[in-house]
Amino acid sequence: MFWKKNGKVESLLYSADRAKILSMVREMGSMASEAFSNAVRSLEERNDALADEVIRSDDIIDDLEASIDQECLSSIAMRQPVREDLRFVFAVLKIITDLERIGDQGVNIAKKAKILNRYPLLKPLVDIPKMKVIATEMVADSLKAFEEDDTALAEAICLRDEELDILYENIFDELLLIIGNKPQGDQATAQCAAGLLWVARHLARIGDHATNVAERVFFMVKGERLKPLLEEKRKALSESKGG
Repeated sequence: MFWKKNGKVESLLYSADRAKILSMVREMGSMASEAFSNAVRSLEERNDALADEVIRSDDIIDDLEASIDQECLSSIAMRQPVREDLRFVFAVLKIITDLERIGDQGVNIAKKAKILNRYPLLKPLVDIPKMKVIATEMVADSLKAFEEDDTALAEAICLRDEELDILYENIFDELLLIIGNKPQGDQATAQCAAGLLWVARHLARIGDHATNVAERVFFMVKGERLKPLLEEKRKALSESKGG
């Protein structure tokens, strides 16, 4: 595993630190994922109580981020970790920032859901639930890649982000058409369309944060940045198709 051994006693101490930090990150990731999933469900089910539950959960996620941050800083102060161990700690500090922002996106969706729930849906929700499923899988896989030092999975997560972008563009085009065809003076339709577009945008941002986590995992394990590698692979694939 990535966590290096530095003598028998230090090895046990580092292993204990790592296990505790991993457990806390896992809990935070699970809560953040549940928050945005329930936020979308509150829109699907027209359930304001569920949306309120998501909004209240944000403080718990924020508190957990602060606890993990303190745990990491304590580990640095007490263990004097070597370079490889520092990469783990610094990766965690960045990962929990992305997880906290995923939780924030869930709150944003919940707030939009409470507004949208006042009006009839403009259309059946199709692509937004699809985005929720993909985003949930991306977050879960990014945490799995982190726990297992799985760089191949981290790379696959980054490629999946394009699926969310395509769905977002579909929603954008569809809602733009609805707004263009609405009767003059119909503010409710415009407001609902804008609200749904924001929900889709928040889900796309969650995918971006999951991608950030995956990129941090790749750097933590290999000490290399993933984005340039993916760009090289895409370029090579494009050239091979062109040839």
